[in-house]
Amino acid sequence: MERCVEPEWLDELPPADPRAARSRLDLQRVNRLMGNLGSMVAALMNSVSARPDQLVELGGGDGTFLLQLARRLSPRWPSVRATLVDRLTVVTDPTREAFSELGWELETVEADIFDWLPRERRRGVMMANLFLHHFHAERLALLLGLAADRSEVFVACEPRRSFVALGASHALALVGCNEVTRHDAVVSVRAGFAGRELRGLWPGTERWELREYAAGLFSHCFVAARLGVGSG
Repeated sequence: MERCVEPEWLDELPPADPRAARSRLDLQRVNRLMGNLGSMVAALMNSVSARPDQLVELGGGDGTFLLQLARRLSPRWPSVRATLVDRLTVVTDPTREAFSELGWELETVEADIFDWLPRERRRGVMMANLFLHHFHAERLALLLGLAADRSEVFVACEPRRSFVALGASHALALVGCNEVTRHDAVVSVRAGFAGRELRGLWPGTERWELREYAAGLFSHCFVAARLGVGSG
């Protein structure tokens, strides 16, 4: 299946639109079905040797995925400063409070990734969940180059581009997802990844340990860890 990037409806809707709010809730269910939380936790624990001072999520949306991650990791990683970067801030007050209760500090940055990354100092750990597939190859290569310059460990969980995943995306009505989520799920799979496509866009591969693999039936994971540099 050839990769095809098309606009997703959620990106075009105003944040307060009821269909957008429902779709953000649907995405929590989709993440559970894909098993992305477990995949992300495993990738981070296998790649990060010590508690990072800061964890950056690119395109973090409403912050609920990052919060679930914090709940899993906070017993082993206390007092992390989490930075969520997205072009729109849709994180609710209860979500912010939940981070505080875990002992994590949440910083939200409303910015375009391509404007924000060049201004930032190097961060220890950077992650992206269901974000990289939004970009065509040229923009994606630019994004990964910027991430490589500003991270020691980078982890991404993305849609797996396969006919099995495509078939499942057409069946999301069966679990109650709305029309926005159903449309975007199909688009996401067609824009997803397979094989070593992300590895091929990562710069300076001789300086990194790179892993790219299928996770379950529906997810595609990519991990880049800088060689010879601690991540704590």
